[in-house]
Amino acid sequence: MSLPLYDPSNDPGPSFVGLLRRAGLEMAVPTENVSDRLPVTHGTTVLAIRSNSGVVMAGDRRATSGNLISHRHIEKVFPADRHSGIAIAGAAGPAVEMVKLFQLQLEHYEKVEGNALSLEGKANQLGQMIRNHLGMAMQGLAVVPLFAGYDHRREQGRLFQYDITGGRYEEHNHASTGSGSLHAGQVLKLGWTPDMTAEAAIDLAMSALEQAADSDSATGGPDLVRRIFPIVATIDADGFTALEDDDVEDRFQAILQERTEQTQ
Repeated sequence: MSLPLYDPSNDPGPSFVGLLRRAGLEMAVPTENVSDRLPVTHGTTVLAIRSNSGVVMAGDRRATSGNLISHRHIEKVFPADRHSGIAIAGAAGPAVEMVKLFQLQLEHYEKVEGNALSLEGKANQLGQMIRNHLGMAMQGLAVVPLFAGYDHRREQGRLFQYDITGGRYEEHNHASTGSGSLHAGQVLKLGWTPDMTAEAAIDLAMSALEQAADSDSATGGPDLVRRIFPIVATIDADGFTALEDDDVEDRFQAILQERTEQTQ
């Protein structure tokens, strides 16, 4: 297969999505509600918190198909590039494919242009991808991610929420999405403080996920038997860093111990 060639008037430029569209490689949109015919695996609760050094992102590991637990250790928090991350909620299959395409788009842009896309540009690009996915969302395969990163121009962390139409909304303190977002959001709202450190934001994120799992059956809490814990990552001037499972386990043990003492 040879590479497609375009004249200047039809050049897709640095957009990898535009290149796929020009080459006729876009995925076909289903014509009926897929979720009515097939069990669709859904990711549930993810969140992001702004700290004084950047952003903390976290997500539980459970995926559900209706009232069944289809996966106990799915990953929902991914690096988008060196200084940004994306967390997925909604139909898991299309969400993971969107993440891969988004990562490739950012890498493609940087290679073509010689510079990384601005954080604002990355957020806009993801919104366009979600908007292009609207046809599949209307068939029961909705994807509603969170996007966050460290903005070198402003020297601070920034985070963005979306709706299924691709609408992009910047949140200044914290954001959550998925089935347990109502419960997690309340914990974030009560616990977030200005100039919160990354360490404090990590503990708050874990507390929010633990409380969401306690109230929402689709959100998975820490599984101490299988040693399955939420994915937690920090994004700051040094880049995207995922916490080790041992660190996450120790922090959750402290949270559970505190809750145990409060109920006695």
